[in-house]
Amino acid sequence: MAWFKRKNDGILTSTDEKLDVPDGIWNKCPSCKKPLYTSDLESHHYLCSHCNYHLRIGSKEYFKIIFDDNHFVELDENLTSGDPLKFIDTKKYPERVKDTIAKTGLKDAMRTAHGKVEGEDLVICCMDFNFIGGSMGSVVGEKISRAIDYCIANKYAFMIISKSGGARMMEAAYSLMQMAKTSAKLALLAQNKLPYISLCTDPTTGGVTASYAMLGDINIAEPNALIAFAGPRVVKDTTGKDLPEGFQKSEFVLEHGFLDAIYERKNLKKQVNLYLDLIQNNPIRA
Repeated sequence: MAWFKRKNDGILTSTDEKLDVPDGIWNKCPSCKKPLYTSDLESHHYLCSHCNYHLRIGSKEYFKIIFDDNHFVELDENLTSGDPLKFIDTKKYPERVKDTIAKTGLKDAMRTAHGKVEGEDLVICCMDFNFIGGSMGSVVGEKISRAIDYCIANKYAFMIISKSGGARMMEAAYSLMQMAKTSAKLALLAQNKLPYISLCTDPTTGGVTASYAMLGDINIAEPNALIAFAGPRVVKDTTGKDLPEGFQKSEFVLEHGFLDAIYERKNLKKQVNLYLDLIQNNPIRA
């Protein structure tokens, strides 16, 4: 005989009456795995309130953080990739680009904008990892080149925010050519005595690291960002040796002299302003 007998059903709510939590309200920290309220993330620059981990964000969020009142003019926003190599992997390259545009709302892995930062002009090229891993193709190189021309013509300071898996394999040598192209353009910017800030975020790897990401007048990074040419797994498999703790993280790279500073995202705008004021011999803005 049973110890007790249920008189009523345990769950009285019908399936149709059950309420689901709407998508996008909650997030989870990739580092400490604790739940995060999305609205809190937005107001805290997408930093984990538990462990201060810097979650990956894109151009939309960086422009909002840096530009005054999120006011800016986007430059060359309709540039898209061609397909000179007729590349096919699991799908044709134009189809992959079209699908990624539909999924992300981005035209390519780089957006360029001109706006004010504490009242002073700044042009920013910002990469988006959501677009084919932030890979560098001909559009990325062309946008950087045009942005530099724009800066030279108007005497504006320049900044690139890198977040990339490296060169885009679908464009092969056309992608690799962007390393030389952007480096040459940055030399022209330097000849015109205009400042260039390079911000490396997680991850900055491959051909991007080997070119414009490491050519800033000042090279800065966010905490715990992966910054490398070949990633740690490739290095370990190639050398057959165990790697030191924190290998290729921004703190490791700073310690070995490849970075000038590491700034938390909440302090980014203030530090960018300070550097621009110092390098241009302007009164320091509060």
